[in-house]
Order: sequence, then structure tokens, then C-alpha cells
Amino acid sequence: MLKFRGPLFAAAIFLANYSFAEGGYVEEVTIIGDRGDAQQLPGSAFVVDERALAKFEYTDINRMVRQVPGVYLQEEDGFGLRPNIGIRGAGAERSEKITLMEDGVLIAPAPYSAPAAYYFPVAGRMSGVEVLKGANILRHGPSTVAGVVNLISTRIPDEAGGQINLEAGEYGSNRITANYGNSGENWGWLVETHQQESDGFRDIDRSNRDSGFDIEDYVIKARINSDSHAPIYQQLDIKLQYSEEMSNETYVGLTDADFDTDVNRRYGLTELDQMNTRHNGANLRYLAKFNEQFSLTTTAYYNKFKRDWFKVDKIDGGSFGSIIDAANVGDQNAQDILDGIADAEISIKHNNREYLSKGVQLVADWTIADHQLQGGMRYHEDNVDRFQPAEVYQQTSGEMIFDSISNPNSSNNRVEEAEALALHLMDVWSVTDALQLTLGLRYEDIETEQRRYSDIVRSTSSVTAENSVDELLWSVGVTYDLSNQWQLLAGTHTGFAPTSPGAQENIDPEKSTNYEAGIRFQGDNVNVSAIAFYSDYENKVTNCSVAFPCGEFTSGSESEGESEIKGLELVLNSSLYKNSDLNIPLMVSYTYTDAEITDAAESNNQDGDVLAYVPENILNAQIGFELASGWSTYLNASYVDEMCIENSCERSGVDDTFLTTDDVLVFDLATHYQVNEATSVYLKMDNLFDEQGIVARSPGGARASKPRTATVGMKISF
Repeated sequence: MLKFRGPLFAAAIFLANYSFAEGGYVEEVTIIGDRGDAQQLPGSAFVVDERALAKFEYTDINRMVRQVPGVYLQEEDGFGLRPNIGIRGAGAERSEKITLMEDGVLIAPAPYSAPAAYYFPVAGRMSGVEVLKGANILRHGPSTVAGVVNLISTRIPDEAGGQINLEAGEYGSNRITANYGNSGENWGWLVETHQQESDGFRDIDRSNRDSGFDIEDYVIKARINSDSHAPIYQQLDIKLQYSEEMSNETYVGLTDADFDTDVNRRYGLTELDQMNTRHNGANLRYLAKFNEQFSLTTTAYYNKFKRDWFKVDKIDGGSFGSIIDAANVGDQNAQDILDGIADAEISIKHNNREYLSKGVQLVADWTIADHQLQGGMRYHEDNVDRFQPAEVYQQTSGEMIFDSISNPNSSNNRVEEAEALALHLMDVWSVTDALQLTLGLRYEDIETEQRRYSDIVRSTSSVTAENSVDELLWSVGVTYDLSNQWQLLAGTHTGFAPTSPGAQENIDPEKSTNYEAGIRFQGDNVNVSAIAFYSDYENKVTNCSVAFPCGEFTSGSESEGESEIKGLELVLNSSLYKNSDLNIPLMVSYTYTDAEITDAAESNNQDGDVLAYVPENILNAQIGFELASGWSTYLNASYVDEMCIENSCERSGVDDTFLTTDDVLVFDLATHYQVNEATSVYLKMDNLFDEQGIVARSPGGARASKPRTATVGMKISF
């Protein structure tokens, strides 16, 4: 067990924007608030609210957040089940460099001991998504190099009522999201479920098995609270959540030649690949509001995640990626193995892991004259337990025949754990009516440990890595109102991301100094913002994995060296035409990014190398036609530049043929009709023009996003 240096019980502040309902109780806790609040922060902030999500009825988090500037997405399965989200050039792999939260609480399975874990909350049940960057992210952690993504669950209704959303679509896709709740003066509750399934769009060679998934998710919320006029307002909230997922997904992609022939093909040797997951969590939050100037909130949280991804690991003793690489350059035997013509030994590993994350956090929020102060603590523990045996199959005449079981080596039989204490203090100072200054400090004290076992009964173990790190981070942000419409903003903050528990002691955590500056305009019919950002990394770190190995190593961390990331974010929100019968809203966001290694560490990198999966240009545009008669139609266009999949791909003399993705332009269309006050129907078409370029090549082979998919739906409120 770890022996933590700090106290045994503590907690850290998170920014709580309290929204009080008519009855006096707190409706929800967010990290930004509404879209108007986002325009007042001294940094880039974006809110995708419930109305914005309803336009396209997305259940894919990739599609939900691609309108947010400064966000980079590496698609993987086409449905957004396992998103890879990066912000401002920080690594996108498994969203490991962002701070991921649900309702203001850490939700990654093990944010300290396994930040690159394949889990993401079911996005289809969420009522909003917030993305925060810049100086204000020091309110959160552990990762501050990039930004924060906070998912907002369905809130308890003000009165008895509920909603059912039913969908049916191509590829055997079906969905039902239903909730019901009620509130009184001193209580409230909500029950909700999200059920979703699909047969998938990829066809597996020589198999009747589909490539789809089944998801079921359940949430219960309850609230009790004192009278709003009580001397001290008190509120207790509890949220319980449980979900399961089965998905027939693989890591194995296609050769470029096979991709060009049939983009939705899947090799028969991946027939048995399947992920099964189970997640359960509980949050308990207590608020005491002593007066209009001072309140305390204590939150305890517990999340447990278990998964077994049974997927192809080795082919004839080598990586499946190396077989695809060989076939790409003309190796006929490698191609015959992929086609099922040649016999081969296929090792399919149980990527079997259990994660536990728990903690308690305290936030104090008080106002003194022109200062809004927030401070607090968080004590957090998490761990990941890997026990990953492999099953050996013989591919014989195109069939997969079971051979034997291979017990895990010490790398696949290990436990990693972390303990962390975070302290936090922020001051939002209204210096004048026009000038607001935000000052922040954050302290992270982290201990990690990795233990490996030499036998399957775990009778003996050895500590193979042990690390401790403490960092003091700071931030400064400022906004200045030039007028009622124009605002200047600027900020700088320390970026930090811990290394994995398997990292050796000579690997420093990821550190950066981040800067941004911009201008906002808010008119009667148009909002515009332009924000330039620059991140100076004194140490850029890769956490090694199967998808992003560090040479031959798939665990631990590797320093890439000093790096620079700079870019520009532009956002336009307007209404092209508006009267009592018609409204034509328009939203455009654009991101330019230039990212490179400036002083390479002692590794395979070189000065001037690019950073993987960081596109130079991203553009998203959305236009709508909203009629008073009840019709509304929306069209979304999303463009992503080609991306390098590894650092060396733009070096002089390097052949980039298989080292980049395609540039992709995708259109989504949705139309709604309000039948009556309680019922609406809709038709949506994802990927309207059936554009399926290569969106990813890691860890092995080309993969495409979802093809054109039509879906009809009905939403009923009661």
C-alpha cells in the first residue's frame, strides 16, 4: 500500500456555478454556466447546451463537441463509444491529457494511475457539455495542460414530468432515452435510462457476427433541502449510476489497398474481438449556504469500472500492426494472412482490467467586497488492476480454431495505484466596473506505485516503479470591457499532467506554460470571438500504450522533449435573418494549430518533428431554418485536415504514404416537426454525402468513420 505524505482526509475545489430554482434549491453544478457566462471568462470557454444538442439528437460525443474550437478528435469506432479528445495540441489518445468530469466530479476510471483508460460516460443521456480552457482550469485537475470537459446529466425537473425519446435507424440502430421525476418544496427525484444498440457498419469476412454494440445505462437522482428562507440553506443530493456495454470492436484496421476496395470491411481474424464493460458510481453532495456571501459544498464520490476487451494482440508472434505494415508494402504472405488464405497463429488477449476511483472534495465559496474567493481541497485515490491472459487460436483455412491459453507475464499481471492531495485557491477580483482580474494557485501532491506479479495466484510481487511528485501551479487571467459590446481578454497558467505509475523516476511530469489573448464582440444579432494561444512545453510526455507504443514498450512514459504549440480559435454566432415567421441561425468555428518538438529528448524524435494527431486546420459550420409553423431544419458541415500519426512523418526524406490520415469533410442534416406541445418527430442523416476517408491509423491499419446513416425519431414529453 502507498503511504501518502499528506493528511488522510481532504478534498479540492471545483468551480460551482449554482443555479437556484424558483423553490430555492440548487438545480445543477456546472463549471461554466450558460453561454453568456462563457463570454465573461478570461479564457476560452464553450457551452453546448440542451437546445444545441437537440438540433441533431447526437449520441456520439465526437459529433457533440466538434463545434467547439481548439478541440481535436481522433475517431475510432464510428459511434463515439471510445472517444479520443485532445485540446490545443495536447495528446488526444484516450482523452488522457484532459480533465474529464460529470456534474463537476472526476469521472475518468483512474485519472491519476491510468489516465489513458477506455471509458467515457454514455453521452446520449447528457443534457449539456462544457469545455473550459485557459487560466480558469486551475480550478480543476489533475491535468491542466489542455482543458476540462464537463458532462452535465439530466437535472431533476421542477414539477412532475418526464420525456421519452425513441429512435430507429439504419444498420439495426435503435435507441430509447426515458426519464421521469418530480419536485416539491423540500425534495426532488429523477429516474432515467438510456438504451442503445446497433449491428454496426463493418462486415467481418467469413462471419455471421455483427460489428455492433448494446448499451444500457441507468441513473437515479434524489434531493432533500431546507426551506429557502431558512437561516442556513442546506441541501443533500445523491446520484447513483450503473451501465453496461457490449461492443464487437477491434483494434485491427485495414491495409490501404483493402480500404480503397471496401472501406467497411473487417478481417475475419478479428471475428472474436469483443469488449464487455460495467460501470457503477455514486456521488453524495452536501451544500450549506450560510448567507449570500458564503457557502460550503462537500462531495464524496465513488466510481468502479470493469472491462474485458478480448482483441487480437499478436499474429505469428508479432504485432498485428506489423502484419498490416508488411502487407501495405507488398508482402503477399502478410496479405494472405489478413485475407484468411494463409494459416497463422492468432493470439487474442483478454485486456481485462478493473478500475477504482474515489475521493472527497470540499469547496468554499465566499465574497468579500470586490473579491469572489473560492478555495478548497480534494483527497483522491485510484487504481487499476490488470490480469490479462491470452487465448491462442490457429487460423486454418480461414477458420479460427482454439488452441491454448497463455498465462499473463508480469507486464499483463500488475497493479498500479495513486494517491493525490490537491489544494486550490482562486480570486476573481473586480478591480473596476470594466476590469476583472483572476488569480489562481493549485498544488498537486501525488504518489504512484506499480507492482508486478510473477505468477497467476499472485503469491509474489515486486515494486517495479514508484514515484512521487508535488507541483505548485499558478494562473493569471484578465478581462477588460472596452464598451458594452467589446471585451479584451488575456491569461497565462502553468500546465501540468502526471506521468503514468509505470514511469521511471527520471521521467519528469508533463509541464508547460500556456498563454492566450483575444477579443470578443457581443452585438444584438452577432457574437464573435478571436483567441490566440501559445503553449510552451518544457517537457512533452507520451504515456506508452499498445495504441501509442514508445518503441517496443507499451507501458510507462517517455519524454519527447521541449515543444511548442500555437494557434488561433475563431467563433461566430449570428442570425442571418429573423422575424416572427423565420429564424436562420448561423454558427462557425475555426481552429488553426502549429505544433512541433523544438528540442527533442533522447528518443526517436528529432527537433522539428510534428506532434501526432494534431490537424493544422479544423472548421465547423452550422446553419438552421426555424419556422414558426413547427418545422426546423439544420445542416452541419465539419472539416478536419489530414493529421500525422507519428512524430517523424514530415521529416525530410521520410515516406509519408502510410503516416497520415485523410482530410475529411462531413455533412449532417436533421429536420424536426413539432406535432403538438408534447410531441415532436424528426429525421436525421449523419454523413449526408457518405464521405469515409481515413480518420485513424493507430494502432494498426486504416479506419473510417461512420457511413451515411438515416434515423427517424419521436420525442414525447409528459
